[in-house]
Amino acid sequence: MRGADYLIKTLKDHQVDTVFGYPGGAIMPVYDALLGSGVKHVLCRHEQGAVFAADGYARSSGRLGVCIATSGPGATNLITGIANAQMDSVPLLAITGQVASNLIGTDAFQEIDTYGLSLSVVKHSYLVTRIEDLPRMLNEAIQLAQSGRPGPVLVDIAKDVQMATMPATTLAFCDDLRPKDLATTNVAMNSAALHSAAELLASSKQPLIYAGGGVGLSKASELLTALVDQFKVPTVTTLKGIGALPSSHPYNLGMLGMHGTKAANTAVQECDVLLVAGARLDDRATGDLKQFAPNAKVIHIDCDQAEISKLRLADVSLLGDMPSILTSLMNAMSHGYKHETAHQWRYRCLQNKEQLGFRYDAPFSGIYAPALLKSLSEKCQQRQAIVACDVGQHQMWVAQHMQFNSSSHHLSSGGLGAMGYGLPAALGAKFANPDRTVITVSGDGSIMMNIQELATLKRYSIAVKILLLDNQRLGMVRQWQNLFFEKRFSEVDLSDNPDFVEIAHAFGVRSTSINQSSQIDTALDEFLSSEESYLLHVSIDPDDNVWPLVPPGKSNSDYIEENPTESSSSSKIPEHKRPEEATQ
Repeated sequence: MRGADYLIKTLKDHQVDTVFGYPGGAIMPVYDALLGSGVKHVLCRHEQGAVFAADGYARSSGRLGVCIATSGPGATNLITGIANAQMDSVPLLAITGQVASNLIGTDAFQEIDTYGLSLSVVKHSYLVTRIEDLPRMLNEAIQLAQSGRPGPVLVDIAKDVQMATMPATTLAFCDDLRPKDLATTNVAMNSAALHSAAELLASSKQPLIYAGGGVGLSKASELLTALVDQFKVPTVTTLKGIGALPSSHPYNLGMLGMHGTKAANTAVQECDVLLVAGARLDDRATGDLKQFAPNAKVIHIDCDQAEISKLRLADVSLLGDMPSILTSLMNAMSHGYKHETAHQWRYRCLQNKEQLGFRYDAPFSGIYAPALLKSLSEKCQQRQAIVACDVGQHQMWVAQHMQFNSSSHHLSSGGLGAMGYGLPAALGAKFANPDRTVITVSGDGSIMMNIQELATLKRYSIAVKILLLDNQRLGMVRQWQNLFFEKRFSEVDLSDNPDFVEIAHAFGVRSTSINQSSQIDTALDEFLSSEESYLLHVSIDPDDNVWPLVPPGKSNSDYIEENPTESSSSSKIPEHKRPEEATQ
């Protein structure tokens, strides 16, 4: 058995049936081994598209995402996607080819120090230069990527190792190979800390749960919902925590932070006990950390010791497996927690949720993006659609105005904020969930970063719906330049972008364009009912902003906002190259 054959066999042994990649010289033996192996390889049209697709596959399914690339530029093109997985704790295995071991260090053709380049953006990295080391390293990598706090692991394999024959003694060892002594989150429950946490919550008059991406990653969403139901605790979520508690839940106050809801940010600033579950207190969530939740005692639950008290000192820390901790906490709280203590607090939170909610009554004939996304969300409720976002204004509008019942249905580049993520992530999610409706919401800036993956959609005849919000601007940068740089607009004009409907047609993807609110209902129905990939191009006002906004360095209570009914620019509709009647 060659090293390349063993690699594919090991992937199959770990129930990996789909990989994403792009071939090249130093990875050719692996591509030879893929033929007839039963592992489906998806040829993306750029390595960054492949790693983002593997990321979307993993986030939407909870399974390991796998991407493959060659040495040199193939490997370097993966780095952004690997960093994205690291920032958002996504279980990802990146396999790269390397020049032959005797050429490493000689500046050989397409040689790059992939191991060294990757070290700051991986959970762990391996360079395999001996066939005898491949079984241990590969099996460790697969387990590491999925255990504890998930993350990306890279295995860089020299070409001669891929081609070498596995020694008989090594093959015999492989049959019983089990990774050992790897760190896990099954630490002993700290009963004293658990008791302290239950006491803090029992004595609290204004408790609040702050749920992050760790809730969904640990498959603890149902337990979190049970806790909220049983003890009636208002809850806010991070961007990655959206769906950890269903958006429709009455005690879900929405996302907190820079573009969070007013009800969520108000609750955080007023609470007296803050239960942080699987969140890292990111600056976009907390605003000025010194002013964040100023009156609150903090209980922090996480599987990663490094996150607890990293930014905000935890009064009580609960380290370990999230489901176990939530179960034990509910049991401990059931003996002393009284709903009545926080009755007025709950009433105020729910009143704020109703009175400070978003408005959708923009009085103009053009398309108001929040209203469009709200309508899309309502039409998707029965479908349990998976939505992958790019990065920018549209990403925040999705977080604010669409509802999700599972964090695996909302795919967004959170920590890294990588434009170009949405289309390939949706592609990967569709391969993982072929029977679900999969949508990507993108902008006219982001879509251009990986638009070549339209060819991948067409090649594999998979139905991904692309909602493209086009304001002919790099919208979020323009908004910040407008607010914080004295309207000195620099390099944000995208009015010379190509005709996106024609581009879609050139790739063989159905497409149409709309620019009036009266067209929304019919267009969305056609968009969702299509049995093939479909791009719906939507012209929106170039001056529309995302509100509310907490300015950088300010407290979450210092948000600024603009009512769409009072916007001086909201009657303008941008001129687009595609006429209103454009259709398939």
